[in-house]
Amino acid sequence: MSQNASELASLAEEVDKASVLLGNSRAWIAKRIIGQEQVVENAMVALLCGGHALLVGAPGLAKTRLVDTLGTVFGLNTNRVQFTPDLMPADILGSEVLESNDDGARAFRFLKGPVFSQLLMADEINRASPRTQSALLQAMQERQVTIAGVEYDLPAPFHVLATQNPIEQEGTYPLPEAQLDRFILQIDVGFPSRDTERDILLATTGADEAEAKEVFTPETLQAAQAAVRRMPVGDAVVEAILDLVRAARPEDETAPDFVRDAVSWGPGPRAAQAFMLATRARAMVQGRLAPSVDDVIALAHPILIHRMALGFAARARGEKLADLISRLTAQTMGAEAAA
Repeated sequence: MSQNASELASLAEEVDKASVLLGNSRAWIAKRIIGQEQVVENAMVALLCGGHALLVGAPGLAKTRLVDTLGTVFGLNTNRVQFTPDLMPADILGSEVLESNDDGARAFRFLKGPVFSQLLMADEINRASPRTQSALLQAMQERQVTIAGVEYDLPAPFHVLATQNPIEQEGTYPLPEAQLDRFILQIDVGFPSRDTERDILLATTGADEAEAKEVFTPETLQAAQAAVRRMPVGDAVVEAILDLVRAARPEDETAPDFVRDAVSWGPGPRAAQAFMLATRARAMVQGRLAPSVDDVIALAHPILIHRMALGFAARARGEKLADLISRLTAQTMGAEAAA
């Protein structure tokens, strides 16, 4: 990727400005989200990519608090929808209502739903029916909704952070693979360490509670998103992305035997596109001008975990997809992954 000196200097200045804002953002987020540094970083990466993220974790791990804090810090208009089996598409997208004017004439008026926000939290998205899930995911992909034949553009920027509870399966409708692929990252939210949990107890059960401050505006966020797409990507990173994504497909000739034996389907080209954007965004978050192979290694799990599936025999053997991705990354990336 060739860029002249002035373009690189301009880009470096934009990346520096964004990095300063991102550093301030992380400082404010850390006041409300104790620990979970990797979760916070990945969520910021998803926003910088202009994409959507799926947060997966048990109840009580501050997923809702994180989304609320991100909305404040990034200066985004935020709405939250609790997904339930009886939730209808109109409850998210909006609907037309018939109104009577003073002269007795009647006309339909469109009432916008909560999807018309810059940051939408879809809480427990797998509890809604497939019809409602599809309505939201279509809006995520097209960034517009169609009601009664009329198209309405969603705000810019527009992001969805959806949560799933991995331990409650009754009364849920798992997202189909094609819909999961529309999330740029799956962010697994784990339990805190003992020391971190102690800090959480002391910080959140007193009379005063930390508040976040606005750092970004929608305009500065969009400027950072544009800068991400201009960041140069070296050939080594591009080849590492292609090597990893193609090796994860069981039908590809480069796939190792353990992938062919265990994986029923692998990631498509959208996974490679996600890598290209996310590695740049991670570099920006860390104050670097260009991504490295280390970024590919760090993002392998959140980008691939929801774009692959184990076959029946592998599940029966008790294999875990996360372990397989770690093994594949180590084998594909070689010494760099081992380090």
